[in-house]
Amino acid sequence: MSISTSPSTPEMTRICLVGPVAQDAATLAAAQSLKLPIVTSDTGAEYIGDDDISIRTVFVLNDFEGPVYDAIYKAKQRILGPPALQQAVRSSEGLVWNNRPIYNYCMRGVITCFTGIRKKDELTHLVHLIHSMGGSIRKGMDTKVTHLICNSSGGDKYRYAMTFRLAIIRPNWVLEAWKNRHDPNFSATIETFTKQHRLKAFEGQKVCFFGFPEEEQQHMIDVLRTNGGIPTDLEDPECSHVVVDEHVVQAKPETKNKNTHIVKADWFWYTIQAGYANECDYLFADYLESIAHTPVVDRRDSLPVSFNKRKRKRLSQRTPADGGSGGTPLGVGKRRSSVSDAGLLSVSGSFLDCTVSPDKHESSKKNAIPDSAKASADQQQQQQQQQSAKTQSMRHNHFMDFFHTESNYVGILDTIVKLFKEPLEEMVENENRLLNKSELRSIFGNFLPIHDVHKRMLDRLKAIHACWSEEVLIGQIVLDHRDDLLKAYPPYVNFFEQMKETLVQCDATNPRFHAFLKINQAKPECGRQSLQDLMIRPVQRLPSISLLLNDILKHTGKANPDHKKLDDALKAIREVMTYINEDKRKTEGQMAMFDIFNDIDNCPPHLVSSHRSFVSRCEVTELSDSLSGRGDPLVLFLFSDTLEVCKKRSRVFNNVKSPNTNSLNLTRSSCATTKPYKHVKLMPLSTVQLVVNIVDSPRAFMLNCRELAQNAKDRQYSFNIADEEQDKLLYLKSLSKQMAENACRTDAGHFLINSTADEVDIDVSDINVGTLSKAFKIASKTRMKVGRVFSFNKTPSKLKRTVSTMMPSPFGSTQSLTPASQLAQMKLASCTNLNEVCEEGADSNGSSPSSSKLVAPMSVQPTRKNKNPPISIGALRPL
Repeated sequence: MSISTSPSTPEMTRICLVGPVAQDAATLAAAQSLKLPIVTSDTGAEYIGDDDISIRTVFVLNDFEGPVYDAIYKAKQRILGPPALQQAVRSSEGLVWNNRPIYNYCMRGVITCFTGIRKKDELTHLVHLIHSMGGSIRKGMDTKVTHLICNSSGGDKYRYAMTFRLAIIRPNWVLEAWKNRHDPNFSATIETFTKQHRLKAFEGQKVCFFGFPEEEQQHMIDVLRTNGGIPTDLEDPECSHVVVDEHVVQAKPETKNKNTHIVKADWFWYTIQAGYANECDYLFADYLESIAHTPVVDRRDSLPVSFNKRKRKRLSQRTPADGGSGGTPLGVGKRRSSVSDAGLLSVSGSFLDCTVSPDKHESSKKNAIPDSAKASADQQQQQQQQQSAKTQSMRHNHFMDFFHTESNYVGILDTIVKLFKEPLEEMVENENRLLNKSELRSIFGNFLPIHDVHKRMLDRLKAIHACWSEEVLIGQIVLDHRDDLLKAYPPYVNFFEQMKETLVQCDATNPRFHAFLKINQAKPECGRQSLQDLMIRPVQRLPSISLLLNDILKHTGKANPDHKKLDDALKAIREVMTYINEDKRKTEGQMAMFDIFNDIDNCPPHLVSSHRSFVSRCEVTELSDSLSGRGDPLVLFLFSDTLEVCKKRSRVFNNVKSPNTNSLNLTRSSCATTKPYKHVKLMPLSTVQLVVNIVDSPRAFMLNCRELAQNAKDRQYSFNIADEEQDKLLYLKSLSKQMAENACRTDAGHFLINSTADEVDIDVSDINVGTLSKAFKIASKTRMKVGRVFSFNKTPSKLKRTVSTMMPSPFGSTQSLTPASQLAQMKLASCTNLNEVCEEGADSNGSSPSSSKLVAPMSVQPTRKNKNPPISIGALRPL
């Protein structure tokens, strides 16, 4: 191992292992690998005053405190800790001369600067530890500083560090690194360790929120606490910031502390997004001064002439929140066909659609006139407006509705692109990106085609607006863009819910993205509406266009060449909406198919197919023994061309642990991963010949199926619908309709016939009782499952069969007993004598039960001879 030396470095260097270090194998091995003379000493005192100045000694101590360390340190000898010696061996630099004691090189290359630490003792201690770990310190911030250590955010040094993306950490980072000083493999610059001690955006700040609604203020307080801040009020003299809702508060609030920063809400959200925001850029006083010198823009200038004074007054009293998705939109209560309603707002009723467009701003500037001629110009303009209002036709007015709403709609799409999509995409390649490419694709992936097609439509509408005549072909615009609308909208509408889920999840889990959304939401372009509110506009636009075209058509004469075009355009828009709905239904069916496949154990892989879609689901119990067994709960998943039959697993018995751990050792993990269904049979609808409605049972039906194997007999599968909310006749008609579509036939009734239970040889006597039947089936399944799991006796199989034929089951028989008798048997099976049943019946009913109800279950005779004596009922009590 090479040793880095300087011209003043002596040629001879030796290593002195002081105290217990000499017994440490790792330290001794590291010293030997340097191939230098090694000496050992209890205190190192004999080597401090060595007269041979040509020899320099490196003292290795495992403790940088105590009299031994103090004596060597005062003698200005070089001191290393065992980890520093081992790290020097592994480093390419080798032993580098350093006048300061180095215990560990875990801060090698770290250059720190302090700010905001007022206690001198604390600062001195931190400086000593940093030097002992190989780091260095600067008094001021410069290009070489790598870490800023402080207790609170704010200040010039903090601003410099945030500007150049330096690590800003708490003093505890140094203390925790010193606790790991004995580990030679530890580094204080590891990101996982540094991240734990990074200073949060509002750490050390006391912030007051003023003028916000209660719900929003509580949300901001929660965000403040998450980012290290402390909420307070105006009366607190230590309040550092007052965040004001500039849209509500009209005057600067008074504070106890003159140094308190009074800022707008944007400062709060920008600080979370970027980590720091300069208060001077968001002062509330500057905002009040700016609006005091800003001329008020009268929104009424952008409204159609037909708006009277009363409507203008109502509009001026509305706030932007009233037009949001949560409030009541203007003009929704009663639809009017005049130009005023649609000219103000789009179908969504947002105040966004009422903003002045750039063209209108330019026109207002051009119309500016000197004060001397203002009166005459206003009078002349009013006369022109009155004259134009009289000459405008209703067809033109409704076209203006269409033109204004399309302009506003495209403006909203532009806002989404410029304020949200493009900035987020520019951040993707940066280290401080807010969303990754997958999240961006999920949110904005299907958005651009809609934006492009409506920009082209708006250009055509602008051309018509510039050269208006009664014979212009408005409907032709929609017809020319029909195919583009058909391509653009289905992907967006189909995956709108997934897009919304991604947006909500990113908003909830990414504080910086949440702050980004809040910042843009406060901008005038968004009208204080969230990105989620804006992204729902495309879903609403096509129905709005349909209504607007219908209004234009009503006021277009049949002789007008545009009448036929408008009629065709209406049909085209409705076809597009129908296609979107149908495509959405198919997409949802295909997505449901994947979910069903993942929920069924041993499901055939070919169930998932691009040409197949999910139709409906029905819970049934089997009345035959052809599939799983009579009484077993099944689920029928109906697809467009097949029927998947699966067994519904019981959650109770999936979690049962048998005493016999060798045969049934079900762990919690295995139970948790058990799928809820088990595959039984996949029936192509082409094999189902008939659907039989059992008319004498309200829930029973049968399927007559042919087997695909040659010379195989037809099979009959009978079921009873278990879902009480499922209408049997509607379900059977739906099944027959799907069979007809699969067979390319129009007569769905051909596949559905009515029949009685006797005609098809089905026993429905035990399924027409309702609640008693359900209780019996649950008890029956419990008996069978418990009997299989808890089998402690070793009765021979012949004896078991004899007992099963001689004695009635404690849960009754489904073949020969009525439900009342079955319940009586359940009581008998749980008692040691009949007196308990009699006493129970007398207590509950007020009188003794009839003897016939008690004796009937006992009168069942054995059907085959058995030499074994009968077993008493008490011996068959349920476990």
